Amino acid sequence: MKVFISADIEGTAGIADWDEALKERRDYSEFRELMTAEVVAACKGARAAGAKEILIKDAHQTARNLIVSKLPDYASIVRGWSGHPHVMMFGLDRSFDAALFTGYHAKAGTEANPLAHTMNDRISRLIINDEVVSEFTVNAYTSALLGVPPVFLSGDRGICDDARALVPAIGTVAVSEGFGRAALSISPARAIAEIREGVEKALSRDLTACRLDLPKHFDVEIEFNNPTDAYRASWYPGTEHPRERTLRFVSDDYFEVLRALRFLTV
Repeated sequence: MKVFISADIEGTAGIADWDEALKERRDYSEFRELMTAEVVAACKGARAAGAKEILIKDAHQTARNLIVSKLPDYASIVRGWSGHPHVMMFGLDRSFDAALFTGYHAKAGTEANPLAHTMNDRISRLIINDEVVSEFTVNAYTSALLGVPPVFLSGDRGICDDARALVPAIGTVAVSEGFGRAALSISPARAIAEIREGVEKALSRDLTACRLDLPKHFDVEIEFNNPTDAYRASWYPGTEHPRERTLRFVSDDYFEVLRALRFLTV
């Protein structure tokens, strides 16, 4: 079995403030360790379920967060941003049997995580086919594009609920819940244990139950907080600018959607 892990940090147990998630901030080092511990737990669960190869994509901010010396010897890691449209899923291909997501967070505009956002803090909402979506939705569709089922996610309760709405059979571990600018979290020790157990259970089932069918058409709207950001990005080929803060891109090809998002959201 060959497994891919996309690892973010804002859905790591205990996180409640940007000081804990950004590399240049004072509290980052502690939560970098906790992010790493949750990824290692996912690796151990995958190994127990029979995984022979594990590829991790460090998928937060600089993409250089995970403490590589703590990763197991059977795992490989992609660090840094290649510039490829797969972004947080870079390295995934059709040879993988399953995709896992750790440390994922609620979408922009929700209260499920004090750090809720989608891609960056300049975007107020990302909408695909009239539904407000999260980074998980974008990345799960990337997985589906490559024929790889998304089988497990850990993060805040909001993103776990969204993941199950999109992929009903997906295994989830909710480690926290947002209340305004506060977060109620289980302990890191419990999160680590539940992620390990959850990943092993998710990978020990019939993985085809988590296969996700891509929509046949994509109508994408990006709502920015600032109209100047929308204007600057509106020159991407094929992009419409229907309202001051909004861009629209339409395609039947999801890779073209990913390519557009790669340039429209930077």
